[in-house]
Amino acid sequence: MSRPEPLILLAIAVMAIATVLIRVGGYWLMGRVPLTARVRRMLEALPGSIVAAIVVPIVAKIGPTALLAVIAAAVVMILRRNELLAVAVGVTVAVVARGAGA
Repeated sequence: MSRPEPLILLAIAVMAIATVLIRVGGYWLMGRVPLTARVRRMLEALPGSIVAAIVVPIVAKIGPTALLAVIAAAVVMILRRNELLAVAVGVTVAVVARGAGA
């Protein structure tokens, strides 16, 4: 097995340190923010906002196939509350839609 390049190892180490600093910094910063009702509402809405920020551009780029898959996954999540099943259904719908020419 060949030895990894020193620059690659350095890049990995720098990314790991940056990740840790961002996480620790976030906890440190939020420890100094008073948790008012408004801040709590914002924090509760954050996961949905992040999902929307990831999903909407994908749907816009891929089109109807992605939209069908996202809708199917959302329906499964609403009805069953099972993330793994929702992902499986979403992927299956995307594969079938692509196979059908959508």
